[in-house]
Amino acid sequence: MAEPAKKVAQQTEDRLENLAETVREKFDKVTEGKYRDRIVAGRFAEDGDAGERDRAETERKQD
Repeated sequence: MAEPAKKVAQQTEDRLENLAETVREKFDKVTEGKYRDRIVAGRFAEDGDAGERDRAETERKQD
């Protein structure tokens, strides 16, 4: 790939990374972080982590 094309590709990648971070921050602000907390708590965990998932499900029902 020619140097100008590499430079444009890198700039585009950087912009997309910045955009993704901005979207994450705004999403967390709107949802007050609850959605990300559920993911971290194991809502989308592997089958071996059913205990964590059950606890997260119980907490979600309480909200």
